[in-house]
Amino acid sequence: MIIGILKETAPEKRVALLPESVATLTKMTVTIYVEKDAGMGAFATDADYEAAGAKIASKSDVIAQSDMLIKINPPTDTELSQLKEKTVLLAVLNPFFNTEIIKQLARQNITSFSLDVIPRTSRAQSMDILSSMATVAGYKAVLTAANTLPKFFPMFMTAAGTITPAKMLILGAGVAGLQSIATSRKLGAVVEVFDVRAAVKEEVIGLGGKFIEVEGAVDDKAAGGYAVEQTDDFKKKQAAAVHDHAVKSDVVICTAQIPGKKAPVLLKKETVEAMKPGSVIIDLAASTGGNCEVTKNDETIVHNGVTVIGNSSFPVDMPTDASKMFGKNVINFLKLMISAKGEFNLNWDDDIVKGTCVTHNNEIVHERVKTVINV
Repeated sequence: MIIGILKETAPEKRVALLPESVATLTKMTVTIYVEKDAGMGAFATDADYEAAGAKIASKSDVIAQSDMLIKINPPTDTELSQLKEKTVLLAVLNPFFNTEIIKQLARQNITSFSLDVIPRTSRAQSMDILSSMATVAGYKAVLTAANTLPKFFPMFMTAAGTITPAKMLILGAGVAGLQSIATSRKLGAVVEVFDVRAAVKEEVIGLGGKFIEVEGAVDDKAAGGYAVEQTDDFKKKQAAAVHDHAVKSDVVICTAQIPGKKAPVLLKKETVEAMKPGSVIIDLAASTGGNCEVTKNDETIVHNGVTVIGNSSFPVDMPTDASKMFGKNVINFLKLMISAKGEFNLNWDDDIVKGTCVTHNNEIVHERVKTVINV
């Protein structure tokens, strides 16, 4: 079996597999082709890949030679046009939003696996790229906030008097939110956390944050740990609570998302305008609309004296460790589909394999994706 690793398009700096992951695959008797300079953004040279057992080639040669292609972002138009029939593609396809790409993959008879829809089960935790990248994002978001905020994070006792600690509000206590809490507390900030899922309260408190409770939240255990859509009555209570705590905060980090849907707006424009000048908002949900009403994706703006950073791509800024984590997730997933002899073995009886596959045999096969694309 031949697996190809494609170079990502700038400004992406990560690579799907670092040389250390390539070495793991070559031990599984898999042949690896890597596009020239694919790892440069993550400080992995072509010589590093060759030392790990890979062959370096052009993009067109990698696509032509490979039975399976692995990348991080969805294929570009050029890559799509070169994909040969029955190629297996692993990537973060974001299928609920990139519907035209999914349709095209089905038309071209590409068996595609979207790594961002891996089932949220205990068995799949080692393959969960969303959790890995959220860890990076939560950490980097806090550092960015600390560098942007015009005051200290920790409390200082100085000859000039006492400097009070920064107050932080984190919206959403998923992986990114929890990492934000941990990093913020290490830097000395006072942290408050809001989440509709009561089950995360213990984790928040354990990391040193204060959990803000709003009565009446819908907490669907069948949602795989994700937040779900809330009632209008709860949204009103939620908006009031978020407003009251946000206007007292120096930093707000927004992490709340609902899979396959637009991110919930938790921070209204009037709340931003009531915040203290110099305050900072980091919106990790920017790519799906943002939790903050004034967020602009991939932009930093100043609204009424408040800096609003819309960035869902913080892992790009930590390409080495982000690539390492991504690659380990991919290797664990590939072990479900590669036999001891290095052959591709698509086992539809495996719930993780089946639950991650989006297109196969000219069809869109993922049930939730089909409902979005109306197949």
